[in-house]
Amino acid sequence: MPGRPPTDVDPPLLVACALGIERFALRGGSRSGAGPQLVTLRTGMGPQAAERAVTKALRDGSATALSPVVASGFCAGLAPGMRPGDVVVAGTTRDHRPDAPEVLCRDNGPLLRALRQRGLTVHTGLLSGSDHVVRGAERAELHAAGAVAVDMESAATLRAAVRSGIRPVAAVRVVVDAPEHELMRIGTVRGGISAFRVLRSVIPVLFEWHRSLLLPRR
Repeated sequence: MPGRPPTDVDPPLLVACALGIERFALRGGSRSGAGPQLVTLRTGMGPQAAERAVTKALRDGSATALSPVVASGFCAGLAPGMRPGDVVVAGTTRDHRPDAPEVLCRDNGPLLRALRQRGLTVHTGLLSGSDHVVRGAERAELHAAGAVAVDMESAATLRAAVRSGIRPVAAVRVVVDAPEHELMRIGTVRGGISAFRVLRSVIPVLFEWHRSLLLPRR
């Protein structure tokens, strides 16, 4: 009968993203032997796909059953002045469904500090979930409700992660689409070369975050 993996084996870091180009960037930013094992999970687009894929990846008996989980990839910025290449580190995530609970990202302080030390422009706050690409007036409404950015998978990813067991979770997204820099389709990353490069550069920071989680607590 399958069970959880041995507790004396450090679990790999599970980084979930939706798009092939996101996975390509994240894998390209990793270095062989540069840190704890990394598993990059492509979930497919949308909250339902993300929830299914993450739940399956964290099932009992899997190599990632005890893994910390990071939702990553691109997002749409909501605040005026945000630009492609800015980074969003979620303080909380909230699903598009009104009755869904928020997920608090309690361990994001080291991520914020490390990303800012790299000279990146980093925003933090509520990362809102959606089941469709958000534009125009709807984007302004989400910002007025307190969200700094929106994407379709982060909230579902983290909800599935905490439902599958107690573990550190985080969402680190790179803005590819913003109020003054709106793309025709968020999946194309047209005009978002800087966003791609920044996404690739965050992987060493995620490695360091994972390593810090494995250190004995004092």
